[in-house]
Amino acid sequence: MEFIDWYFTFVVFMFGACLGSFLNVCIYRIPAELSVVKPRSRCPKCMTDIKWYDNIPIFGWLMLGAKCRECKAPISARYPSIELLTAILFVWVWLKHPLFVESGLDFSFVAYWVLMFGLVLGSFVDIDEMWIPDRCTIGGMIVGPIISFLIPSMHGVEGHIAGLIQSLIGMAFGFGLLWSVGFFGKLILKKDAMGFGDVKLMGALGAFLGLESIVFIVFVSSLLGSIIGVTFIATGKKELQSKIPFGPYIALAAIIWVLGGSALWDAYREWITGASGL
Repeated sequence: MEFIDWYFTFVVFMFGACLGSFLNVCIYRIPAELSVVKPRSRCPKCMTDIKWYDNIPIFGWLMLGAKCRECKAPISARYPSIELLTAILFVWVWLKHPLFVESGLDFSFVAYWVLMFGLVLGSFVDIDEMWIPDRCTIGGMIVGPIISFLIPSMHGVEGHIAGLIQSLIGMAFGFGLLWSVGFFGKLILKKDAMGFGDVKLMGALGAFLGLESIVFIVFVSSLLGSIIGVTFIATGKKELQSKIPFGPYIALAAIIWVLGGSALWDAYREWITGASGL
């Protein structure tokens, strides 16, 4: 990588970290139905406003020694972890989906940044509260088709109408597939088999990523849930299994798809069809 590449990668990293800092605010305030704009961030114990130089993503936490400057109350490592996670995801998307491609400029990375932001927000709220905010799910079903129209390349097509159509088909398939799983699961098990937030989330993912991604996301999220569930049982922590909702597994599978899962899925399908002689 040349110097200019390193420079832009650093800028993207810091941009992602700043949005991660904002995500911390959203994750805390949205479930409490508080404004995410004001008041300023403050220590939850002594209620002192956090100074701007103490609120620098990741580095502020390190410089403070993970303690409030005023009352010395501990600051959870979760805050810089979310900032670092968001920064890494933004950089990974930037490197995986560059602005400059052979055919010209490709702005699909912007769409994936929006998606990553929503997935991180929805996942951590789901872990904390066991529900996914509508602004992540219904919002995704509204924003996804709009962005798909503006940036059709994210669906591998050129025309704006073609991008919109691919988004709407993906949204309908994602929503319908998981709704069907929940509906028939409830008939068989006599209890809710799928939260409606997960259904709406899959619709949003279909709107952003298209029809083909849905099969991959359902397969991988179910696999991840099974592996982690079996791990909890094997380690004698079965009670933790029920404390992790399915939404984060869906989000992780979607992230894998964006960051290279589509190529893995193509290779898997080629292996399956080759092995079966089709």
